[in-house]
Amino acid sequence: MEYLESVNPYDGKSLEKYKIFSDDDIDKVLAKTEQVFQNWKNVSVEHRSGLLKKLAKALLKNKKSYAQLMSKEMGKPVNQGIAEIEKCAWACDFYAKNAVGFLADDLIDTEADESFVSYDPIGCVLAIMPWNFPFWQVIRFAAPTLTAGNTVILKHASNVPGCSLALQELFLSAGYPEGSFQSLIADHQKLESIIGNSIVQGVTLTGSEKAGRAIAAQAGKHLKKCVMELGGNNACIVWEDADLDKYMDTMVMARMQNTGQSCIAAKRFIVVETIYEEFLIKFTKRVQDLKSGDPLDKHTNIGVMAREDLAKTLEEQVKDSLDKGAQVKIGNKRDGAYYEPTVLTGVLPGMPAFDEELFGPVAAVVKAKDRKEAVVMAANSKFGLGSMLFTEDIKSARKIIGDIPDGAFFINEMVKSDPRLPFGGTKASGFGRELSMEGILEFVNKKTVYIRK
Repeated sequence: MEYLESVNPYDGKSLEKYKIFSDDDIDKVLAKTEQVFQNWKNVSVEHRSGLLKKLAKALLKNKKSYAQLMSKEMGKPVNQGIAEIEKCAWACDFYAKNAVGFLADDLIDTEADESFVSYDPIGCVLAIMPWNFPFWQVIRFAAPTLTAGNTVILKHASNVPGCSLALQELFLSAGYPEGSFQSLIADHQKLESIIGNSIVQGVTLTGSEKAGRAIAAQAGKHLKKCVMELGGNNACIVWEDADLDKYMDTMVMARMQNTGQSCIAAKRFIVVETIYEEFLIKFTKRVQDLKSGDPLDKHTNIGVMAREDLAKTLEEQVKDSLDKGAQVKIGNKRDGAYYEPTVLTGVLPGMPAFDEELFGPVAAVVKAKDRKEAVVMAANSKFGLGSMLFTEDIKSARKIIGDIPDGAFFINEMVKSDPRLPFGGTKASGFGRELSMEGILEFVNKKTVYIRK
């Protein structure tokens, strides 16, 4: 019998061991999800929406314990964990209020006596989710997908099995039928056979570009609908008229939230040269003021990275960038899974700090000669998740929205996911959308109905 061990990245101590599912276990999960779907798909949207309200209450009731669980399993500062759970409850409340309208038949005027589009559930959707926001990434997909009448199987990241099972218990406690949401503790090698199983009708993945390419290929092989939320290399553009005193805390949070482990984090700060020195002084000072320490301490801003190997990978990317001419302004020390908040200057295209996704607390500051060059450099990326621009010239900012082909463009705010707005990327950042109306309609059959009496 094989086991998966959960380890605290802050102190390296073992937390718990979990039994890895056998092939028979997985077959039982698949059979159960199919059985439950036959009834769940006929439950009214109104009833499913009511369960979302219970889910939100259960989340808020347990937010401290869930936050502590995240801190122990993947190093998230506990106050940021509490905020994550509160955001999960917000998403549940949003869909509780709007799902009935989103899923209502869409009447179309044709020559028929009656014609409309019906939004029907498709069945079981497999979710492959990451460790960096172990509750939010799951809830933002599962809440709308279950409310649409589908069932869910979760394959969570291997370092957050406790969060995975806590989520399963959460849905049960809110009144969802047993088997409608099931967590798998399984190896990635099992995923291809699961995706190929006829019971699974869709696949959603939030993760790296490499993982996305592999899973999308498997889903395509079996003609399964999929949504890919992948990596990002978001640019934070700072024009010469930006109000640094007003927005500097936002810019620092955009890079350092969750110890820099966020796909939508600002990773490249592209600053017009006339404001560059002032930006660098103020930005560096704010980063230095961040408190590193035990993730369970409510005063901690920077915890540890989720695993030591991830910190080592970041260290190698920084070293490669330094070898190619970048300089360290502050930071760049690693101790196990802890990586000191770091600011790099002299970053140019061709360096990992510019071209790749640095998934940790490292900010790359890039100097641009003017506004036009800043926008061109921001768009120079294989990723397309989101960009942000800080300026007082909103009129000019509006004109360049289409010049950066990302999934999101935020002006005077950090890129963030919001239940009311669709979320997703372009290019190597994936395809499909989560949240808002678009998210709940990703895994439904948009069925044309035509009636002539």
